[in-house]
Amino acid sequence: MFTKQFGLEIEFTGISREKAAETVAHYLGGTATITGDYYDTQKITTPDGRIWKLMYDGSINCQKKDGRRTVSAGSNYSVELVSPILSYRKDIDMIQALARRLRKAGGFANKSCGIHIHLDGASHTPRSIRNFVNIIYAHNDLLYKALQIAPERMRYCKKMDAYLVERMNQAKPKTLRQIESIWYENYSGSRNGHYHQSRYHFLNLHSFFHGNHTVELRGFNSTLHAGKIRAYIVLALALNHQALTQKSASYRKVQEENEKFAMRVWLNRIGFIGDEFKSCREHLYQHLDGNAAWRYGSRENVRSHVSTRNTQNGGSQNEQ
Repeated sequence: MFTKQFGLEIEFTGISREKAAETVAHYLGGTATITGDYYDTQKITTPDGRIWKLMYDGSINCQKKDGRRTVSAGSNYSVELVSPILSYRKDIDMIQALARRLRKAGGFANKSCGIHIHLDGASHTPRSIRNFVNIIYAHNDLLYKALQIAPERMRYCKKMDAYLVERMNQAKPKTLRQIESIWYENYSGSRNGHYHQSRYHFLNLHSFFHGNHTVELRGFNSTLHAGKIRAYIVLALALNHQALTQKSASYRKVQEENEKFAMRVWLNRIGFIGDEFKSCREHLYQHLDGNAAWRYGSRENVRSHVSTRNTQNGGSQNEQ
């Protein structure tokens, strides 16, 4: 699960890009350079040669703190942190520490900000891409509630399109070219632009076909909370691993009579096992209803359910 590389984009405000670049450079021991491009990009080159970027993003509602109040701020308070290629075991502690330092410097995320995780697409095949589409679609509702995706961000990370999923599973494409054709089927015009409308979904394959050959997950509200960032990264890597390793994946909606239990079972199945991921699981359960330990809510409810089921079964046998 943790052998695949990824990239990270974290949007926030609260401090200027200059202050953010200064904070990143100081922590990573890097040197900052200003490119002077449209995005006012500030590059931080670290001693290992990797480059981090602090960029302007027009979708961010720029704010800052004025005492205890949050007030509007200028466009230089729009900050998107773009990482170099990362690996989990090597870089997760550094990512979390960097988030804490940006938060301490005054950075914060509001409802206009998101986190995007780019997963290395080199190992993906037509089968795994179809799996990924089906996995996200089957868990659409559970994911959106667990992640509390803000309504303000829905235009930038829409749910998987039912038509797309139906077409994908009816056609059963065998090549990436066929999958690409289905992905763009409802869009006119050129597919080559970076900001193509098909990209604004929880699962973005535009970056896979006409970008840097990554599978992008866009369904995360931004935060500078180190634990939540880690939970999102682990979830993205686990979803990627599931898509790559399963022979097939159903697109049927999962049963959610107990949301927390459904999430626990799924997370355990895709790798969130043991104390190492306890806090990750808790972050992903936080906004769900139900009981993670018992499918029917509690020990008492389980007994009641079993008793009712036994009565019904006995009655059916008597009638027969």
